[in-house]
Amino acid sequence: MSTELSKTFDPADIEQRWYAHWEENGLFRPERPDAEPFTIVNPPPNVTGSLHIGHALDNTLQDVVIRYERLRGKDALWVVGTDHAGIATQMVVERQMEARQDKRTNYSREDFVGKVWEWKEESGGTITRQLRRLGCSMDWSREQFTMDEHFSNAVLKTFVDLYNDGLIYRDKRLVNWDPKLKTAISDLEVETTDVKGSFWHFKYPLEDGVTTSEGKDHLVVATTRPETMLADMAVAVHPDDERFKSVVGKHIVLPITGRRVPIVADEHADPELGSGCVKITPGHDFNDFDVGKRAGFKPAEMLNMLDGEANVCQTADGLVPEEFIGLHRFKRDGVDGARELVVQRLKEQGYLIPHIAKTKKGEEQELDAEPRTIATPFGDRGGVVIEPWLTDQWYVDAEKLAKAPIEAVKDGTIEIVPKSWEKTFFNWMENIQPWCVSRQLWWGHRIPAWYDAEGKAYVAMTEEEAQAQAGEGVALTRDEDVLDTWFSSALWPFATLGWPDKTDLLDKHYPNDLLISGFDILFFWDARMMMQGMHLTGKAPWPRLYLHGLVRAADGAKMSKSKGNVVDPLGLIDQYGADALRFFMSAMESQGRDIKMDEKRVEGYRNFATKLWNATRFCQSNGIGASTSIVAPTATQAVNKWIIGEVVETKNALEQAMADLRFDAAANTIYHFVWDRFCDWYIELIKGNFDEETKAVAGWALDQILVMLHPFMPFITEELWSKQGDRPDYPLITAKWPDPQAEVDAEAKAEIDWLIALTSAVRTAKNELGIAPGAKLEAFCPSPSSLGRKVVEENAAAIERLARLTPVNFAEAPGGAAMQIAAGDDAFIVPLEGVIDIEAEKARLTKAMEASTKEAKSLEGRLNNANFVERAKPEAVEKARADYTHHTAEIERLKAALTRLG
Repeated sequence: MSTELSKTFDPADIEQRWYAHWEENGLFRPERPDAEPFTIVNPPPNVTGSLHIGHALDNTLQDVVIRYERLRGKDALWVVGTDHAGIATQMVVERQMEARQDKRTNYSREDFVGKVWEWKEESGGTITRQLRRLGCSMDWSREQFTMDEHFSNAVLKTFVDLYNDGLIYRDKRLVNWDPKLKTAISDLEVETTDVKGSFWHFKYPLEDGVTTSEGKDHLVVATTRPETMLADMAVAVHPDDERFKSVVGKHIVLPITGRRVPIVADEHADPELGSGCVKITPGHDFNDFDVGKRAGFKPAEMLNMLDGEANVCQTADGLVPEEFIGLHRFKRDGVDGARELVVQRLKEQGYLIPHIAKTKKGEEQELDAEPRTIATPFGDRGGVVIEPWLTDQWYVDAEKLAKAPIEAVKDGTIEIVPKSWEKTFFNWMENIQPWCVSRQLWWGHRIPAWYDAEGKAYVAMTEEEAQAQAGEGVALTRDEDVLDTWFSSALWPFATLGWPDKTDLLDKHYPNDLLISGFDILFFWDARMMMQGMHLTGKAPWPRLYLHGLVRAADGAKMSKSKGNVVDPLGLIDQYGADALRFFMSAMESQGRDIKMDEKRVEGYRNFATKLWNATRFCQSNGIGASTSIVAPTATQAVNKWIIGEVVETKNALEQAMADLRFDAAANTIYHFVWDRFCDWYIELIKGNFDEETKAVAGWALDQILVMLHPFMPFITEELWSKQGDRPDYPLITAKWPDPQAEVDAEAKAEIDWLIALTSAVRTAKNELGIAPGAKLEAFCPSPSSLGRKVVEENAAAIERLARLTPVNFAEAPGGAAMQIAAGDDAFIVPLEGVIDIEAEKARLTKAMEASTKEAKSLEGRLNNANFVERAKPEAVEKARADYTHHTAEIERLKAALTRLG
């Protein structure tokens, strides 16, 4: 027996109740020891995080897949957990300390890490609670954390194994240094922003009266970072530049420091750019580092002029004047820094070459530097300008590890969907740089390396093992650094299943079956999982990688707090329900495209849920309850045969879309079946005919809807499922996927589709001509097809009720004004004498068509005007295009209406 539904659909009333029921009863991962496994892992969100709209998209898509596979009977495991997020978490805790006039350095390392653990226990569960609100059916019984003991052991083992395999090494290289956070960060954590800056030109004097071929006693160099000249070690010119061949191998005596530096030939210097001379600061510029190495400077010999906070320190040769020591690299908080003082001193000494600019009036003026917009690197978390800094760090030989994933994608072992991302993947992987994995933090996996007094490293799982390597009595000091967060999360597909231990879970669920990820972490995470997974386990972590786009603002702009266009998914859930938001994400997820946020569509999908709710209430009121069979009931009536066939076709189309990872096609398939075929037509067609066959078929069809819609809208479907019948031991979340064991009845399909076509055509014509929808009209069909005759004769009552045609005559129509209606191969003539004023209607339609034609022509002119398209606001151009589309469609509609009137 069904339980009566309330009159109104209230998502808030059912969501929390059903989620608690599912989780408390272990329904996210029911016992299925003999079932085929299906495994996905969620990209572990930062433990500091809150649910944003990107999380909502990513996790919705994953949940659609895992619920679909669970319904198909698989042992569906969705691994869930959070990332310890080294930099982000340490920043959160340090900010809290600052608010209390406290700081990290007031504590020992162990005590500070203890405070971070306390914060994690108290405040680190925000995002996991929010994922529950979205409806994510994750295996919470095995929730993971990248700092859990078993996971930490896996991380340390990976480091040790890679070190022993020669794939991790310590090296002195330039890194991206964040002076605010005082740690190295990866290239992927650097955001380049255009900033207004300056371009200075300086004279560097040649030593001992040497001159260029042009007779000059100096070289001209240019820079956007004049402070770095304090650590210059060379000047480079192109080996083929005739102007400077005579001075290659000679020396410059630098202003300010007096340092004697060589002039070297290197192809890095471009004769066509500026003076053709480039100052070389190998300790503070990535290109200069390479030039320096080619010039014979060893990294250990390269000069460093900045400390960890980007303040000037003394160089190894002691030539930086005392007045510079301690200054920040450039102006900060209104106080001049080394940059400003270097420019001042060079100007005083006559080495600054002024920039001559013209005012708006055409008058020349002298400036210290040329104003320029400069692409400047910022740390994505620290928010300050990144400094290339020479330091000892640990590196992974990513070039070697990248070879196996490259081949795996090339030979199809790993399929990237959509395929268009392969080019980007290959470009990055084939040009990959050493991966700096050490970070100067306290929170994270501490690097398992110990050093003796001479600095020799001993890498081992424990201090005891390191001591055994070093020998008894050798004093050891542990490395202070921790590992990059992405180093540990690269182990997520297998370490979460027990690796390196050989567990039953690992054996059954690794490799995983699919990874769903935003394209923005393809290199942060996805590629690194491929590298680590293939090296450590010998297997690709998954056979398919699905990359979705970003969720953008309604105007297509990237969401950001500074723009004020960020959309809160929890606010949308509060307003429209989780099901509506989930369906929006699914329906809008088109491979290779970003999603434009559209709250009206979310509202529309809330209306869709309401329509299904009301349709179910209608079924209940007419004695239609739960089905007792997965197999389609026996049907003799065309309308029931038709809806069974529609279920079969919908199921097949849905399965194909899911196999192709076409979430938009899958969502739209079930949407149109529910709204158009079941609610709008089937229910209308069976009204007044609720015999036992129809009740059985209708109940079965509604059950199939609930099952097929469940992955997209889990809450409302589970509620309706429970109210349709008493089946406490057979909840929808673990029900069986549809298996109608039926075919599409071609004859029934043709009959009902013909009836639908006739009804739709009549309704459209009435709307076009301003005829009241409920008006009953007589129709004539002088030469009916056999199909048309059969449908009319067997469904006269339905045609009268739905199409409002009565009677339908198989005879010639009388003369006079009439409109023509088509259904399949049949043409119907509907007399209009006495129904409407034909001439007045023609005049109305003609006037409306002339207005739309005039407006369309005006809009076409604007859109063909390059000045308008290029200079107008994007929203104005978009509106003009939409209006043009509307008016051209309106012209066609009005033409069709006039044609009907003859």
